[in-house]
Amino acid sequence: MVEPEVLRATPGDRARAAADALGDDVLTDWCADLLSGRATWGDSALPDIGWVGGQVVSGWGSPDHLDDDTRYWSRVWAARTLLYVWSERCGADVVAALGDPAWRVREMCAKVAARWELGPAAETCADLVTTDAVPRVRVAAARVLAVTGEGEHADALHEALDDPDESVRVAAARALSTLERRLDRDL
Repeated sequence: MVEPEVLRATPGDRARAAADALGDDVLTDWCADLLSGRATWGDSALPDIGWVGGQVVSGWGSPDHLDDDTRYWSRVWAARTLLYVWSERCGADVVAALGDPAWRVREMCAKVAARWELGPAAETCADLVTTDAVPRVRVAAARVLAVTGEGEHADALHEALDDPDESVRVAAARALSTLERRLDRDL
């Protein structure tokens, strides 16, 4: 049973509580392991992020509630935690998870890549902004290019200006404008 105050807490508060209980390194390593597939949510050999000191700190809930169709949520939650508690050691796993089969994982990893300005994510996001089937992923990928992209990524943003989804077109235009300002040149 998840305590009511945990359910009312923001994801950032939950992540911070877990980091306070487990330590930043343990938490971020565990999140990276979940994203990469080196760990599985509910593995008894790993820290139990849900229960620390007899209380729920993350609100992730029980692994028993995840089945083969919903198991990807543990990777979404791991990436979301990395929005608030970060270690450079997680960068490669976040970038690799931009290729996750679950679109929500790709979207959240793009948000993490934008938040922490992960330069190695730019190339993958240049591809995602024009090819991903899910508009929310394309939008998140455009935001990554705004903060990490280089001139060679502008073509992908120009292509996204013609995306059938308005939210992608808007994100691409904003990203292109930000990229031009950041690089101090017309693209």
